[in-house]
Amino acid sequence: MRSPRRCSRNGCPRQAVATLTYVYNESTAVVGPLAAFAEPHTYDLCEQHARSLTAPRGWDVVRHEGEFEPPPPTTDDLVALAEAVREAARPAPRPPEHDQTHPEGPHQTGRRGHLRVIPPNH
Repeated sequence: MRSPRRCSRNGCPRQAVATLTYVYNESTAVVGPLAAFAEPHTYDLCEQHARSLTAPRGWDVVRHEGEFEPPPPTTDDLVALAEAVREAARPAPRPPEHDQTHPEGPHQTGRRGHLRVIPPNH
């Protein structure tokens, strides 16, 4: 399942709601609504970091003036979530039962839970 995009700032666990793009030839940083897809050379930011961003001296910041809102879940997200819930609800397969009429001999390899019995070398 695809997880929501997170803020690109180190140590920030919040969900991204804005995208920062630098326009180097115009010395401008642009902070706008979250882009539909994460792209190279852009940074996803949470609302706090989007609103408090400052640019280097001599640069301009163009900032979206409206509300930053998290993107709605896509159909892909909903389908992936439904599949994950179905998978988690599915009962675990039962391990095969051992035939008690033929117990393992002392020199055979066998399994006991998560352990495996290895026969001694002769």
